[in-house]
Amino acid sequence: MQRYLVGGSVRDRLLGRPHSDHDWVVVGSTPDAMLAAGYKPVGKDFPVFLHPRTGEEHALARTERKSGHGYHGFVVHAAADVTLEQDLERRDFTINAMAEDEHGHLIDPFGGQRDLDQRVLRHVSPAFAEDPVRILRAARFLARFAPLGFRLADETLALMKQMVQDGEVDFLVAERTWQELQRGLTEPQPSAMLRCLRASGALARILPEVDALYGVEQRAEYHPEIDTGIHTEMVLDICARLAPGDALVGFCGLTHDLGKALTPIDVRPKHPGHENNGLHPLRELARRLKVPAEYLAQAEICCREHLNVHRLDELRNDTVLKLIERSDGLRKPERIARLGLVCEADKRGRLGLSESDYPPRAELDRLHAAARKVQARDLQLPADIDGHEIGRRLRRARLAAIAAARGQDD
Repeated sequence: MQRYLVGGSVRDRLLGRPHSDHDWVVVGSTPDAMLAAGYKPVGKDFPVFLHPRTGEEHALARTERKSGHGYHGFVVHAAADVTLEQDLERRDFTINAMAEDEHGHLIDPFGGQRDLDQRVLRHVSPAFAEDPVRILRAARFLARFAPLGFRLADETLALMKQMVQDGEVDFLVAERTWQELQRGLTEPQPSAMLRCLRASGALARILPEVDALYGVEQRAEYHPEIDTGIHTEMVLDICARLAPGDALVGFCGLTHDLGKALTPIDVRPKHPGHENNGLHPLRELARRLKVPAEYLAQAEICCREHLNVHRLDELRNDTVLKLIERSDGLRKPERIARLGLVCEADKRGRLGLSESDYPPRAELDRLHAAARKVQARDLQLPADIDGHEIGRRLRRARLAAIAAARGQDD
């Protein structure tokens, strides 16, 4: 039995990036031999075991043969006669198809080191086309590595386009699609994920509501970048800067302007009512991809309220409180914090404005804190007062607190 370190930990070490997870491939062994050595089985679709001491994953070397459509359309063969090179050949990208033996010697049969040096994301073999999830993985890896100068190999993009044309991407299951998109939104440059998906044609199949934003013009005095799709890319990258690793914030940035694609052409570049028009496509996207409920709830808030936050200083105190109440911000204060953050990303995600100040975010946080500080127990209410009157007085006190925070007379 021989074991080899494989995948991301090898890639990241060569890139000089931190790496904590270690995945191992075991060559020349069987499930029974692994159990006899004290390894604990965890794999469902193929033999994976946990090391009895370190807990690190050890997978038996395996090959895969296409047997149907989609992510699960494979027959897996794991046996003692499967070689390391055969195992590496089934992997997605050359930079993920390298291994190290237990002495630290690099094994690189497909040129992964070369592609790392040249900053190229390239598929290992034509078998790449058998798994549509790899389109999503390509997009996600570019979101991670684009800041390092990585690009997609021309032949890999051509293969991805062919996969889309052949309809393979239509067999993606919602849960796996969402998982990959969600992970892509945590990366430092999620705009690269959108550009990759769009270049391959997959964006129109996976996120047609987002794809429809490209080519939709906006008013140049507010959006020097003009194109709503480009604006969405820019907002995503600002979200990643303001809230690194926060996929929920990224999802809100991704979907905040979906209504602009529905604006009649003769009305553009103005987009009256786009904040409310965007709610239906947002809900449809969330339903189709089985997006978590809290993601949808927060995204609806950001879609509906972002223009209100932009003009916060023009809103009456009562309107500010209603905004907070509509967002359930008194019970869930994190929703207002995220709303302000996404609105800042929306403002800064425009050509030439990436470093601009955004005072409404801090002001919203301040007014929200003032309203939340008012509690029923602090109002010295009579014992016999009914619930309706409690609510009325509490609301009046919160309005007074907002007024005071704004330096206004009660």
